[in-house]
Amino acid sequence: MKPARFEYVAPATLDAAVEALAAANGEGKVLAGGQSLLPLLNFRMARPTVLVDLNGIKDLSFIELRGDSVAIGALTRHREIEHSPLIASRLPVMSAAMRHVAHLAIRNRGTIGGSLSHADPAAELPMMAMLYGASLTVQGPGGRRTLMAKDFFVDALTNCLEPEDIVVEIEFPILQHDGWAFEEVARRFGDFALASIAISIRRDKSGIEDARVAVMGVADTPLRLENVEKQLCEIEVDSRMLDRFSELVTSSVTPNSDLHASAEYRKHLLGELAKRAMRTALAAKG
Repeated sequence: MKPARFEYVAPATLDAAVEALAAANGEGKVLAGGQSLLPLLNFRMARPTVLVDLNGIKDLSFIELRGDSVAIGALTRHREIEHSPLIASRLPVMSAAMRHVAHLAIRNRGTIGGSLSHADPAAELPMMAMLYGASLTVQGPGGRRTLMAKDFFVDALTNCLEPEDIVVEIEFPILQHDGWAFEEVARRFGDFALASIAISIRRDKSGIEDARVAVMGVADTPLRLENVEKQLCEIEVDSRMLDRFSELVTSSVTPNSDLHASAEYRKHLLGELAKRAMRTALAAKG
């Protein structure tokens, strides 16, 4: 199929892009990588009257260190994040997750801002935003404001942006942890995850001092399991550790059944992935 008729706008500045969206009166769409939007246009599941192409705004593509965090421009391609030495050294869980993002052709064009805005509950970058506690800088007609990832994802394929808003950059705090892991199961490598878990931990002599745990594919949004994080810091690291962690994780989620997998199967997968991830994270400490 072909898209319904629309007006195409290619602004050179972010201000001009926001103005074009505002003028569309809620009927505009932003084009970044287009990996999610273009199929929706072709199937006429999206029918904007105005398409605002951000690709001419070069200031939206960057990866830079800012003190205790890493900032990434919204137009930065997946492949740039995947191959960035800065991401690998400061955000290692994200670096590992990027190898699971779709397929090579999509990683060459897809952008982090587009992925977060699309808010797919089985996509890796929204999950990373939750794990790291990322903040998103958004620009609208009233200027810029900051949104936390935990408030950004509202439902499956739904975020809290206004129609005139554009994601400008995302800032990821650097976790001072010494063990981490990312695990995922999909029908084919690069497909959307049936279940996935990411963990990052810091250990001390008595056990786990600090932890982050995030999951996806088991709810309508990616989840950070803060209750599990707290309980991890109270669990003794012994021969029963992996089973206890798996039980904590699976008891914290209530997956839905769909055409890809049953709720029971997703929960089982997540439990097994939790064991594997924790084993890897603990081994990293040596």
